[in-house]
Amino acid sequence: MAESGASPLPPTPPAHTPVARAAQFIWLTARVLEQRRFAYHFLGGGADEVETALSAYRNEDDGYGHALEPDLRGPVSQPLHVGHALRVLDSIGRCGGQRVERVCRYLTAVSTQDGALPAILPSQRGYPSAPFVPIVDDPPSELLATGPVVGLLHRNEVWHAWLFRATDFCWQAVESLEKTHPYEVEAAVAFLDSAPDRPRAEEAADRLGRLVREQRLAALDPEDLDAFPVAPGYAPGEHHLPHDYAKTPDSLARAWFTDEEMTRSLDFLRTQQREDGGWPIRWRQWAPGTALEARPIVTIEALRTLRAHGLPIS
Repeated sequence: MAESGASPLPPTPPAHTPVARAAQFIWLTARVLEQRRFAYHFLGGGADEVETALSAYRNEDDGYGHALEPDLRGPVSQPLHVGHALRVLDSIGRCGGQRVERVCRYLTAVSTQDGALPAILPSQRGYPSAPFVPIVDDPPSELLATGPVVGLLHRNEVWHAWLFRATDFCWQAVESLEKTHPYEVEAAVAFLDSAPDRPRAEEAADRLGRLVREQRLAALDPEDLDAFPVAPGYAPGEHHLPHDYAKTPDSLARAWFTDEEMTRSLDFLRTQQREDGGWPIRWRQWAPGTALEARPIVTIEALRTLRAHGLPIS
């Protein structure tokens, strides 16, 4: 029999485990990038293969496009795509060197006047995108786009001139938050978890955690989700639970929740694996293809969250 050319992987774990059930779903439905990511995180696959798959989404301007973030279609580079790319690189230990230097050049070129990132550039016009992602001519700086990027660069000890003003923007945005929403909180946590000034980050996180509880932005009882409001503009059932904020035990957001609340949240996440082996998406589904592409991403992150918190998955 001819060789397939693919790198050999260890045998998939026993069929009843969450990883094995997810493997069937990934091989059946996922893009090459998510197949490579799944193999890297759970089957002993290599980082080179992940990076090669990711490079297909990179553009000549050193940004990323081509629906890397599934809710933004078309080839054009966008900050949200870049944030997604950096998360992938960080997860495989490759968020540094010349590849990230090129990304920082792109970030510098597309920044707003205050040195931060808009979520969506006007170049997205003419290509399909989610209706909940507005496109405007002069987009403002967004913590949603800037916080995760700045956090990941600091986490990997990347130093670039772009970071100085972008970091200042994130501090100002996080420390002035009042009425907020779950995805903005997630972006704030992504920044605070890696911000260099740890005492300031801990103080800001403590304040943010109080806002999350006061505004009931975390569903603390998965058995009674109807008791917790869904943020305006979100899809029905688009709740956020403690594990959505504290994706790892060492996140500053972990201190916002009791051990009992965190256990309930993780147990709920574990039970959400569907019969086909994948996890569902909770945000608004506006096109069949985007939902199909997003579920493998969500599945990989669910397994990584469970493993990070010490729950058995294989």
